[in-house]
Amino acid sequence: MVHRPAGITALASFFLFGTLMSGVTAVALLVPGGALEGIWRLNPQARQDLLNMGSWAIVLMVTVSLACATSAAGLWIGARWGQRTAVAVLAVNLAGDAANALFRGDLRTLIGLPIAAGLIAYLFSTRVRTYFQPGN
Repeated sequence: MVHRPAGITALASFFLFGTLMSGVTAVALLVPGGALEGIWRLNPQARQDLLNMGSWAIVLMVTVSLACATSAAGLWIGARWGQRTAVAVLAVNLAGDAANALFRGDLRTLIGLPIAAGLIAYLFSTRVRTYFQPGN
C-alpha cells in the first residue's frame, strides 16, 4: 500500500472540519436562540441568508455535512470514491463561489476559485492518483 500523502491527510482534516461546521450550522438553524446562537456573530449575513431559505437551509447544511463526511472518510482510507467525492464537493464549491461573485456581486468569494481549482488539480496529480489506484 502506498503511504498516504500529507496533502491528503490535510484535505481529509479540512473536510472533517467542514463536516463539523455544517453540522453545527444545521443544529443552530434547528434550535434558534439555543446554545449555538453565538456562532452567527462570525457571519450575521449568512444567518439571514439561511433563514431566508426556510427549512431548505437545514436540508442544505445536512447535505453539505454528509458530503464533507463522505469525502473525509474516503480520502482517509484511500478509496477512489473518496477522491471523486472530494473533487465533486470542491467543484460545487467553486461553482457556488463563482455564482456568488457573478449574481450577488460578492467579490470576496473570488478567492475561493483559485483555492478550489488548486485543490482539484492536486487531487488529479500523478502522486495522488497513484495513491487512489486499486491495490495500493
